[in-house]
Amino acid sequence: MLSLRHAFLLFWCARICSSLGYQMQAVAIGWRVYALTDSALDLGLVGLAQFLPVLVLTLASGHAADRYDRRRIAAICQCAEALGGGLLALGTAQGWLGVHGIFAVVVLIGAARAFEAPTMSALMPSLVPAHLLSRASAWSASANQTASIVGPAVGGLVYALGAPVPFLLAACLFLSAGGLISWVRPAGTVAARLPATLRSVFSGVGYIRRNPEILGAISLDLVAVLLGGATALLPIYAARILHTGPWGLGVLRAAPAAGALSMSIFLARHPIREAAGQKMFAAVGVFGLATILFGVSRSLPLSIAALIVLGAADVVSVVIRFALVQIRTPDSMRGRVSAVNMLFIGTSNQLGEFESGVTAAVLGAVPATILGGLATLGVAFLWMRLFPALRDVNSLDA
Repeated sequence: MLSLRHAFLLFWCARICSSLGYQMQAVAIGWRVYALTDSALDLGLVGLAQFLPVLVLTLASGHAADRYDRRRIAAICQCAEALGGGLLALGTAQGWLGVHGIFAVVVLIGAARAFEAPTMSALMPSLVPAHLLSRASAWSASANQTASIVGPAVGGLVYALGAPVPFLLAACLFLSAGGLISWVRPAGTVAARLPATLRSVFSGVGYIRRNPEILGAISLDLVAVLLGGATALLPIYAARILHTGPWGLGVLRAAPAAGALSMSIFLARHPIREAAGQKMFAAVGVFGLATILFGVSRSLPLSIAALIVLGAADVVSVVIRFALVQIRTPDSMRGRVSAVNMLFIGTSNQLGEFESGVTAAVLGAVPATILGGLATLGVAFLWMRLFPALRDVNSLDA
Protein backbone atom coordinates (compact mmCIF):
# COMPACT_ATOMS: atom_id res chain seq x y z
CA MET A 1 0.00 0.00 0.00
CA LEU A 2 2.89 2.36 0.79
CA SER A 3 4.42 1.83 -2.65
CA LEU A 4 1.04 2.49 -4.27
CA ARG A 5 0.69 5.73 -2.32
CA HIS A 6 4.21 6.75 -3.35
CA ALA A 7 3.47 6.00 -7.01
CA PHE A 8 0.22 7.97 -6.93
CA LEU A 9 1.96 10.90 -5.22
CA LEU A 10 4.57 11.05 -8.00
CA PHE A 11 1.78 10.81 -10.58
CA TRP A 12 -0.15 13.59 -8.81
CA CYS A 13 2.89 15.90 -8.75
CA ALA A 14 3.64 15.20 -12.40
CA ARG A 15 0.02 15.99 -13.24
CA ILE A 16 0.29 19.32 -11.43
CA CYS A 17 3.52 20.29 -13.22
CA SER A 18 2.18 19.36 -16.65
CA SER A 19 -1.16 21.09 -16.11
CA LEU A 20 0.50 24.15 -14.60
CA GLY A 21 2.80 24.50 -17.59
CA TYR A 22 -0.08 24.05 -20.01
CA GLN A 23 -2.27 26.65 -18.30
CA MET A 24 0.53 29.22 -18.15
CA GLN A 25 1.24 28.58 -21.80
CA ALA A 26 -2.44 28.84 -22.76
CA VAL A 27 -3.02 32.25 -21.18
CA ALA A 28 0.21 33.59 -22.68
CA ILE A 29 -0.62 32.26 -26.15
CA GLY A 30 -4.12 33.74 -26.00
CA TRP A 31 -2.91 37.17 -24.96
CA ARG A 32 -0.04 37.12 -27.46
CA VAL A 33 -2.26 36.14 -30.40
CA TYR A 34 -4.89 38.73 -29.52
CA ALA A 35 -2.18 41.39 -29.14
CA LEU A 36 -0.82 40.55 -32.60
CA THR A 37 -4.13 40.25 -34.46
CA ASP A 38 -6.96 41.86 -32.39
CA SER A 39 -9.16 39.09 -33.83
CA ALA A 40 -11.70 36.82 -32.11
CA LEU A 41 -11.44 34.42 -35.04
CA ASP A 42 -7.70 33.97 -34.49
CA LEU A 43 -8.37 33.14 -30.84
CA GLY A 44 -10.72 30.44 -32.07
CA LEU A 45 -8.07 29.18 -34.50
CA VAL A 46 -5.75 28.54 -31.54
CA GLY A 47 -8.29 26.03 -30.27
CA LEU A 48 -8.60 24.48 -33.73
CA ALA A 49 -4.80 24.12 -33.96
CA GLN A 50 -4.87 22.19 -30.68
CA PHE A 51 -7.80 20.04 -31.76
CA LEU A 52 -6.66 18.85 -35.19
CA PRO A 53 -3.65 16.78 -33.98
CA VAL A 54 -5.86 15.02 -31.45
CA LEU A 55 -8.44 14.27 -34.13
CA VAL A 56 -5.79 12.72 -36.37
CA LEU A 57 -3.79 10.88 -33.69
CA THR A 58 -6.50 9.64 -31.30
CA LEU A 59 -6.65 6.00 -32.40
CA ALA A 60 -2.87 5.73 -32.70
CA SER A 61 -2.29 7.26 -29.27
CA GLY A 62 -4.76 4.89 -27.58
CA HIS A 63 -3.20 1.83 -29.18
CA ALA A 64 0.28 3.04 -28.16
CA ALA A 65 -0.88 3.47 -24.56
CA ASP A 66 -2.02 -0.18 -24.50
CA ARG A 67 1.09 -1.49 -26.28
CA TYR A 68 4.07 0.37 -24.81
CA ASP A 69 5.29 1.59 -21.41
CA ARG A 70 2.83 4.29 -20.42
CA ARG A 71 5.38 6.09 -18.24
CA ARG A 72 7.82 6.41 -21.12
CA ILE A 73 5.16 7.70 -23.52
CA ALA A 74 4.07 10.36 -21.00
CA ALA A 75 7.67 11.46 -20.34
CA ILE A 76 8.45 11.78 -24.06
CA CYS A 77 5.30 13.83 -24.63
CA GLN A 78 6.13 16.18 -21.76
CA CYS A 79 9.62 16.72 -23.17
CA ALA A 80 8.07 17.55 -26.55
CA GLU A 81 5.80 20.10 -24.85
CA ALA A 82 8.88 21.58 -23.17
CA LEU A 83 10.44 21.95 -26.62
CA GLY A 84 7.33 23.80 -27.78
CA GLY A 85 7.53 26.16 -24.80
CA GLY A 86 11.19 26.80 -25.56
CA LEU A 87 10.41 27.67 -29.17
CA LEU A 88 7.65 30.07 -28.09
CA ALA A 89 9.99 31.75 -25.60
CA LEU A 90 12.89 32.07 -28.05
CA GLY A 91 10.79 33.18 -31.01
CA THR A 92 8.90 35.76 -28.96
CA ALA A 93 12.09 37.13 -27.39
CA GLN A 94 13.85 37.50 -30.74
CA GLY A 95 10.75 38.73 -32.58
CA TRP A 96 10.75 36.22 -35.43
CA LEU A 97 7.72 34.19 -34.29
CA GLY A 98 4.52 35.60 -35.77
CA VAL A 99 0.97 34.37 -35.40
CA HIS A 100 1.38 31.64 -38.03
CA GLY A 101 4.50 30.40 -36.27
CA ILE A 102 2.58 30.32 -32.99
CA PHE A 103 -0.11 28.20 -34.65
CA ALA A 104 2.59 25.78 -35.86
CA VAL A 105 4.03 25.37 -32.35
CA VAL A 106 0.52 24.92 -30.95
CA VAL A 107 0.04 22.03 -33.41
CA LEU A 108 3.25 20.44 -32.08
CA ILE A 109 2.06 20.82 -28.49
CA GLY A 110 -1.36 19.46 -29.43
CA ALA A 111 0.23 16.37 -30.99
CA ALA A 112 2.20 15.71 -27.80
CA ARG A 113 -0.89 16.13 -25.63
CA ALA A 114 -2.82 13.79 -27.94
CA PHE A 115 -0.54 11.00 -26.70
CA GLU A 116 -0.03 12.28 -23.14
CA ALA A 117 -3.67 12.66 -22.07
CA PRO A 118 -4.96 9.11 -22.74
CA THR A 119 -1.70 7.61 -21.50
CA MET A 120 -1.88 9.41 -18.14
CA SER A 121 -5.58 8.56 -17.85
CA ALA A 122 -4.93 4.86 -18.50
CA LEU A 123 -1.93 4.81 -16.13
CA MET A 124 -3.73 6.10 -13.04
CA PRO A 125 -5.98 3.07 -12.29
CA SER A 126 -2.86 0.88 -11.93
CA LEU A 127 -1.65 3.10 -9.08
CA VAL A 128 -4.60 2.70 -6.68
CA PRO A 129 -6.90 -0.14 -5.53
CA ALA A 130 -10.14 -0.39 -7.48
CA HIS A 131 -12.34 0.61 -4.55
CA LEU A 132 -10.40 3.90 -4.22
CA LEU A 133 -10.57 4.84 -7.90
CA SER A 134 -13.45 7.30 -7.44
CA ARG A 135 -11.53 9.19 -4.76
CA ALA A 136 -8.30 9.01 -6.76
CA SER A 137 -10.05 10.50 -9.80
CA ALA A 138 -11.23 13.37 -7.61
CA TRP A 139 -7.70 13.94 -6.28
CA SER A 140 -6.37 13.78 -9.85
CA ALA A 141 -8.94 16.40 -10.83
CA SER A 142 -7.81 18.51 -7.87
CA ALA A 143 -4.23 18.41 -9.18
CA ASN A 144 -5.40 19.64 -12.55
CA GLN A 145 -7.60 22.33 -11.04
CA THR A 146 -4.90 23.50 -8.61
CA ALA A 147 -2.65 24.04 -11.60
CA SER A 148 -5.52 25.69 -13.45
CA ILE A 149 -5.85 28.25 -10.64
CA VAL A 150 -2.18 29.00 -10.23
CA GLY A 151 -1.18 28.69 -13.89
CA PRO A 152 -3.36 31.40 -15.48
CA ALA A 153 -2.80 33.80 -12.58
CA VAL A 154 0.98 33.34 -12.65
CA GLY A 155 0.99 33.36 -16.46
CA GLY A 156 -0.85 36.67 -16.55
CA LEU A 157 1.39 38.21 -13.89
CA VAL A 158 4.74 37.11 -15.35
CA TYR A 159 3.60 38.11 -18.84
CA ALA A 160 3.97 41.66 -17.57
CA LEU A 161 7.69 40.93 -17.07
CA GLY A 162 7.99 40.04 -20.73
CA ALA A 163 6.09 37.87 -23.19
CA PRO A 164 8.78 35.11 -23.29
CA VAL A 165 8.79 34.57 -19.50
CA PRO A 166 5.64 32.41 -19.13
CA PHE A 167 6.70 30.25 -22.08
CA LEU A 168 10.10 29.61 -20.51
CA LEU A 169 8.60 28.77 -17.12
CA ALA A 170 6.14 26.40 -18.79
CA ALA A 171 9.01 24.57 -20.52
CA CYS A 172 10.74 24.02 -17.16
CA LEU A 173 7.53 22.65 -15.66
CA PHE A 174 7.04 20.19 -18.52
CA LEU A 175 10.59 18.90 -18.02
CA SER A 176 9.87 18.46 -14.30
CA ALA A 177 6.72 16.49 -15.11
CA GLY A 178 8.66 14.18 -17.41
CA GLY A 179 11.21 13.48 -14.68
CA LEU A 180 8.55 12.75 -12.05
CA ILE A 181 6.51 10.39 -14.20
CA SER A 182 9.65 8.41 -15.03
CA TRP A 183 9.92 7.45 -11.35
CA VAL A 184 6.38 6.04 -11.13
CA ARG A 185 6.20 2.29 -10.55
CA PRO A 186 2.72 0.90 -11.29
CA ALA A 187 1.45 -2.21 -9.53
CA GLY A 188 0.93 -5.49 -11.33
CA THR A 189 2.54 -6.96 -14.40
CA VAL A 190 2.98 -5.33 -17.78
CA ALA A 191 0.47 -6.56 -20.35
CA ALA A 192 1.71 -8.24 -23.49
CA ARG A 193 2.09 -6.01 -26.52
CA LEU A 194 -0.88 -6.00 -28.83
CA PRO A 195 -0.50 -6.61 -32.56
CA ALA A 196 -1.10 -3.44 -34.57
CA THR A 197 -4.23 -4.47 -36.48
CA LEU A 198 -7.13 -2.32 -37.60
CA ARG A 199 -9.45 -4.33 -35.37
CA SER A 200 -7.38 -3.66 -32.25
CA VAL A 201 -6.94 0.02 -33.12
CA PHE A 202 -10.70 0.57 -33.52
CA SER A 203 -11.76 -1.71 -30.65
CA GLY A 204 -12.00 1.23 -28.22
CA VAL A 205 -14.68 2.83 -30.38
CA GLY A 206 -16.62 -0.44 -30.49
CA TYR A 207 -16.40 -0.90 -26.73
CA ILE A 208 -17.85 2.56 -26.10
CA ARG A 209 -20.68 1.98 -28.57
CA ARG A 210 -21.64 -1.23 -26.76
CA ASN A 211 -21.88 0.53 -23.38
CA PRO A 212 -24.62 3.21 -23.38
CA GLU A 213 -23.63 4.57 -19.96
CA ILE A 214 -20.10 5.34 -21.17
CA LEU A 215 -21.28 6.62 -24.58
CA GLY A 216 -23.86 8.88 -22.94
CA ALA A 217 -21.42 10.29 -20.37
CA ILE A 218 -18.72 11.01 -22.95
CA SER A 219 -21.05 12.54 -25.54
CA LEU A 220 -22.87 14.64 -22.91
CA ASP A 221 -19.65 16.29 -21.79
CA LEU A 222 -18.57 16.76 -25.39
CA VAL A 223 -21.70 18.60 -26.49
CA ALA A 224 -22.07 20.60 -23.26
CA VAL A 225 -18.50 21.91 -23.29
CA LEU A 226 -18.56 22.40 -27.06
CA LEU A 227 -21.64 24.62 -26.87
CA GLY A 228 -21.12 26.20 -23.46
CA GLY A 229 -17.38 26.79 -23.43
CA ALA A 230 -16.50 30.48 -23.59
CA THR A 231 -12.88 30.40 -22.42
CA ALA A 232 -11.63 31.44 -25.85
CA LEU A 233 -13.55 34.72 -25.44
CA LEU A 234 -12.04 35.63 -22.07
CA PRO A 235 -9.45 37.99 -23.63
CA ILE A 236 -12.35 39.89 -25.25
CA TYR A 237 -14.31 40.02 -21.99
CA ALA A 238 -11.22 41.15 -20.09
CA ALA A 239 -10.23 43.88 -22.55
CA ARG A 240 -13.53 45.21 -23.91
CA ILE A 241 -16.40 44.24 -21.59
CA LEU A 242 -14.90 44.09 -18.10
CA HIS A 243 -12.13 46.62 -18.91
CA THR A 244 -9.22 44.89 -17.19
CA GLY A 245 -5.72 43.82 -18.27
CA PRO A 246 -3.55 40.66 -18.40
CA TRP A 247 -3.85 40.20 -14.62
CA GLY A 248 -7.64 40.29 -14.91
CA LEU A 249 -7.53 37.75 -17.73
CA GLY A 250 -5.45 35.49 -15.50
CA VAL A 251 -7.99 35.81 -12.67
CA LEU A 252 -10.88 35.06 -15.03
CA ARG A 253 -9.14 31.96 -16.37
CA ALA A 254 -8.35 30.83 -12.82
CA ALA A 255 -11.92 31.33 -11.52
CA PRO A 256 -13.43 28.11 -13.01
CA ALA A 257 -10.50 26.16 -11.62
CA ALA A 258 -11.06 27.66 -8.16
CA GLY A 259 -14.61 26.31 -8.13
CA ALA A 260 -13.47 23.00 -9.59
CA LEU A 261 -10.70 22.62 -7.01
CA SER A 262 -13.08 23.21 -4.12
CA MET A 263 -15.55 20.70 -5.50
CA SER A 264 -12.90 18.08 -6.35
CA ILE A 265 -11.50 18.21 -2.79
CA PHE A 266 -15.04 17.85 -1.45
CA LEU A 267 -15.68 14.85 -3.71
CA ALA A 268 -12.37 13.26 -2.69
CA ARG A 269 -13.48 13.35 0.95
CA HIS A 270 -17.17 12.68 0.24
CA PRO A 271 -17.36 10.55 -2.92
CA ILE A 272 -20.62 10.20 -4.81
CA ARG A 273 -22.24 6.96 -3.64
CA GLU A 274 -25.72 7.11 -5.16
CA ALA A 275 -27.75 8.74 -7.96
CA ALA A 276 -24.54 9.41 -9.92
CA GLY A 277 -26.33 9.70 -13.26
CA GLN A 278 -28.91 12.18 -12.02
CA LYS A 279 -26.21 14.26 -10.35
CA MET A 280 -24.25 14.37 -13.60
CA PHE A 281 -27.25 15.76 -15.50
CA ALA A 282 -27.91 18.31 -12.73
CA ALA A 283 -24.29 19.44 -12.88
CA VAL A 284 -24.49 20.01 -16.64
CA GLY A 285 -27.64 22.10 -16.13
CA VAL A 286 -25.89 24.28 -13.53
CA PHE A 287 -22.97 24.62 -15.97
CA GLY A 288 -25.34 26.04 -18.59
CA LEU A 289 -26.98 28.50 -16.16
CA ALA A 290 -23.59 29.75 -14.96
CA THR A 291 -22.52 30.27 -18.58
CA ILE A 292 -25.58 32.45 -19.21
CA LEU A 293 -24.90 34.49 -16.05
CA PHE A 294 -21.32 35.10 -17.13
CA GLY A 295 -22.50 36.15 -20.57
CA VAL A 296 -24.81 38.88 -19.27
CA SER A 297 -22.49 40.13 -16.50
CA ARG A 298 -20.74 43.51 -16.76
CA SER A 299 -19.18 43.29 -13.29
CA LEU A 300 -15.79 41.65 -12.74
CA PRO A 301 -16.74 40.19 -9.29
CA LEU A 302 -20.01 38.77 -10.65
CA SER A 303 -18.24 37.32 -13.68
CA ILE A 304 -15.68 35.66 -11.41
CA ALA A 305 -18.45 34.23 -9.23
CA ALA A 306 -20.27 32.81 -12.28
CA LEU A 307 -17.07 31.16 -13.50
CA ILE A 308 -16.44 29.65 -10.06
CA VAL A 309 -19.91 28.04 -10.08
CA LEU A 310 -19.31 26.91 -13.67
CA GLY A 311 -16.06 25.20 -12.68
CA ALA A 312 -17.60 23.48 -9.66
CA ALA A 313 -20.44 22.08 -11.75
CA ASP A 314 -18.06 20.94 -14.47
CA VAL A 315 -15.83 18.92 -12.13
CA VAL A 316 -18.81 16.94 -10.81
CA SER A 317 -19.47 15.78 -14.35
CA VAL A 318 -15.76 15.13 -14.97
CA VAL A 319 -15.28 12.99 -11.85
CA ILE A 320 -18.40 10.91 -12.53
CA ARG A 321 -17.44 10.36 -16.16
CA PHE A 322 -13.82 9.46 -15.41
CA ALA A 323 -14.70 6.97 -12.65
CA LEU A 324 -17.46 5.43 -14.77
CA VAL A 325 -15.18 4.98 -17.80
CA GLN A 326 -12.20 3.59 -15.87
CA ILE A 327 -14.15 1.25 -13.59
CA ARG A 328 -16.13 -0.28 -16.46
CA THR A 329 -13.15 -0.70 -18.81
CA PRO A 330 -10.60 -3.56 -18.53
CA ASP A 331 -6.97 -2.44 -18.12
CA SER A 332 -5.95 -3.98 -21.45
CA MET A 333 -8.30 -1.56 -23.24
CA ARG A 334 -8.00 1.54 -21.06
CA GLY A 335 -5.57 3.26 -23.41
CA ARG A 336 -7.82 2.94 -26.44
CA VAL A 337 -11.01 3.81 -24.57
CA SER A 338 -9.27 6.73 -22.86
CA ALA A 339 -8.05 8.00 -26.23
CA VAL A 340 -11.57 8.10 -27.62
CA ASN A 341 -12.67 9.70 -24.35
CA MET A 342 -10.00 12.39 -24.78
CA LEU A 343 -11.17 13.01 -28.34
CA PHE A 344 -14.74 13.50 -27.15
CA ILE A 345 -13.98 15.36 -23.92
CA GLY A 346 -10.48 16.74 -23.73
CA THR A 347 -10.57 18.24 -27.19
CA SER A 348 -14.09 19.59 -26.78
CA ASN A 349 -12.44 22.49 -24.97
CA GLN A 350 -10.29 23.32 -27.99
CA LEU A 351 -13.07 22.73 -30.53
CA GLY A 352 -15.40 24.70 -28.26
CA GLU A 353 -12.94 27.59 -28.36
CA PHE A 354 -13.04 27.50 -32.16
CA GLU A 355 -16.84 27.39 -32.15
CA SER A 356 -17.01 30.27 -29.67
CA GLY A 357 -14.55 32.32 -31.70
CA VAL A 358 -16.50 31.84 -34.93
CA THR A 359 -19.86 32.52 -33.26
CA ALA A 360 -18.48 35.62 -31.55
CA ALA A 361 -17.07 36.87 -34.84
CA VAL A 362 -20.58 36.62 -36.36
CA LEU A 363 -22.87 37.53 -33.44
CA GLY A 364 -20.60 39.19 -30.90
CA ALA A 365 -19.06 37.81 -27.70
CA VAL A 366 -22.07 38.32 -25.41
CA PRO A 367 -24.77 36.76 -27.66
CA ALA A 368 -22.42 33.85 -28.43
CA THR A 369 -21.92 33.10 -24.73
CA ILE A 370 -25.62 33.34 -23.84
CA LEU A 371 -26.60 31.16 -26.79
CA GLY A 372 -24.06 28.55 -25.71
CA GLY A 373 -25.49 28.42 -22.20
CA LEU A 374 -29.05 27.98 -23.48
CA ALA A 375 -27.93 25.22 -25.84
CA THR A 376 -26.22 23.40 -22.95
CA LEU A 377 -29.47 23.35 -20.97
CA GLY A 378 -31.29 21.93 -23.98
CA VAL A 379 -28.68 19.20 -24.43
CA ALA A 380 -28.97 18.12 -20.77
CA PHE A 381 -32.73 17.58 -21.13
CA LEU A 382 -32.36 15.81 -24.49
CA TRP A 383 -29.63 13.41 -23.26
CA MET A 384 -31.78 12.38 -20.29
CA ARG A 385 -34.24 10.93 -22.79
CA LEU A 386 -31.66 9.53 -25.23
CA PHE A 387 -29.54 7.77 -22.58
CA PRO A 388 -31.80 6.47 -19.77
CA ALA A 389 -29.08 3.97 -18.79
CA LEU A 390 -26.79 6.88 -17.86
CA ARG A 391 -29.59 8.65 -16.01
CA ASP A 392 -30.22 5.52 -13.97
CA VAL A 393 -26.58 4.91 -12.96
CA ASN A 394 -26.55 4.81 -9.17
CA SER A 395 -23.19 3.78 -7.66
CA LEU A 396 -19.64 4.36 -8.96
CA ASP A 397 -18.18 1.50 -6.91
CA ALA A 398 -16.03 -0.99 -8.78
